[in-house]
Amino acid sequence: MRCAVLGDPIEHSLSPVLHRAAYAALGLDWTYDAVRVPAGGLAAHVAGLGPVWRGLSLTMPLKREAVPLLTSRDAWTEISGVANTLLLDANGGRHGLNTDVAGAEAALAEATDAPLRSAVVLGGGATAASVLLALAECGLERATLVVRRPARTAETLAAVARHPRPPRVTVTPWTEARPLAADVVVSTVPAAAQSPYLLAVVGDVPLVFDVVYDPWPTPLAVAARADGRTLIGGLDLLLWQAVDQVRAMTGRFDVPVDTMREAGYRRLNTP
Repeated sequence: MRCAVLGDPIEHSLSPVLHRAAYAALGLDWTYDAVRVPAGGLAAHVAGLGPVWRGLSLTMPLKREAVPLLTSRDAWTEISGVANTLLLDANGGRHGLNTDVAGAEAALAEATDAPLRSAVVLGGGATAASVLLALAECGLERATLVVRRPARTAETLAAVARHPRPPRVTVTPWTEARPLAADVVVSTVPAAAQSPYLLAVVGDVPLVFDVVYDPWPTPLAVAARADGRTLIGGLDLLLWQAVDQVRAMTGRFDVPVDTMREAGYRRLNTP
């Protein structure tokens, strides 16, 4: 069977490393590649796939683009309006999953058991929506989105509002942000956007969750380590959402989490 991760850019993706490590440990003669598919190209790409294709992982900018193509969807895709996984069947079915929500929950649970009632989220796109939903599952009561373009947060705000216990969310432009107090800061912005000004806005938040893993460490991660704050990295989120993808794509529940984690760390630490 064939699987792949699609997105643009895609060359940096560690998903092939994680999935291939899982397939090898499970004794599966499957392939998993990284394929560049730009915005607007997902429908044509999926339509051209043959019966040997079983699953697709989706990264930016395709997570929302996938939803209109689905013949079925899981609950988190329905709530979030985001699918990061497509399961393909022999009858042409396209089944959408959002494993980012459960992946973020698992990464948070692995790092801390402290109450997470308040959050600052840098960025307001698809990944921000999924992590906010994960935090809502953890009992989040209020969040501040710090974004470049507040007008572009409508889909994320709507997704969070669909949660059964939605937190109160306010939106602040980057240029107006001041130092904020919270239990956790989540960064979904590129490393290049993590300016000293932005780092100062979240400099006192004790738990840092940066979804970026390339390049690593990001400026936010460096600052968190220097201050002795708890740090969750992008590889943690990538790992746990990939674990659920492997389960869904292969039908196997004996997914080798530690093997996948070790493969990811080796690649990150290889010059």
